[in-house]
Amino acid sequence: MGFFSKISDGLNRSRDKFKESMNVLLDRGPDVDEEFWDELEETLILSDFGAPAADAIVEELRDEATRKALPDAYAVLDLLAEKIADQFIEVDGSIFDDEAVVLFVGVNGSGKTTTVGKLAAEAHSKGRKVLLGSADTFRAAAIEQLEVWADRADVEIVSRERGADPASVCYETLERAEKNGSDLVLIDTAGRLHTSDDLMRELKKVVDVVRKRSELPVYTLLVIDATTGQNGLQQAREFNKALDLDGIIVTKLDGTAKGGISVAIAHELELPLYKIGVGESVDDLQDFDALDFANALIGELRDAG
Repeated sequence: MGFFSKISDGLNRSRDKFKESMNVLLDRGPDVDEEFWDELEETLILSDFGAPAADAIVEELRDEATRKALPDAYAVLDLLAEKIADQFIEVDGSIFDDEAVVLFVGVNGSGKTTTVGKLAAEAHSKGRKVLLGSADTFRAAAIEQLEVWADRADVEIVSRERGADPASVCYETLERAEKNGSDLVLIDTAGRLHTSDDLMRELKKVVDVVRKRSELPVYTLLVIDATTGQNGLQQAREFNKALDLDGIIVTKLDGTAKGGISVAIAHELELPLYKIGVGESVDDLQDFDALDFANALIGELRDAG
């Protein structure tokens, strides 16, 4: 299955939800009047794009419709995927292609540990010298799960017993990476409730230790479960405020109709989206491409009405 087919299949629930709303909009006819713009913005908001992103998309479409004298609603909607893609931050290449230390943060259940394992397997298959750090020392299951992934991917892992100081695990991981010449270090951290100031301060300590100690560039990525919808946006706000994030990974897009939340997060926080999860297998953690994502999210709208 090709790249776009995987993305498209993974987003089928979100696309079905979006096209249901578009059916209602297009049933009113092809006129591009004030009611059309209001209903289009409402459709985007109901599809979890969030009000700020929806407003920006509609305003960009309005401007282009006026400049190009677009004849009807279908001509306007032909440009929708492009305007959705414009809400995402462009990046040159992927941090996973360079020498780097990457910290993965997020709430419990977001898919952090699985994401780290999949990335390790992918990088190792490309000949990278990968080292994993198991700094989620609050859950024995997380340590065991990452050890299984390390064994499966044939990469080294630094782990300690449950209850060990996560900052010291990170420190040891970085020392091992320097000794071994590892060029990609992936560190799993404990799930943190974004509503707990104490827990977020503890996580900030871990992140600060890594940023100060590492000789390689350090990136902190938030892993978000797409099924949480607007709560995922709130998570992103709080984690970004506490940790000054470098980017986002959105998981479990195949299990939800709330794929539009990716647009809301990228637009509001102005953070790049590096990977998206559209299934359970290693190959289903895909590089993010804004236009492919937008096209898969909305589908073919000329046959929606």
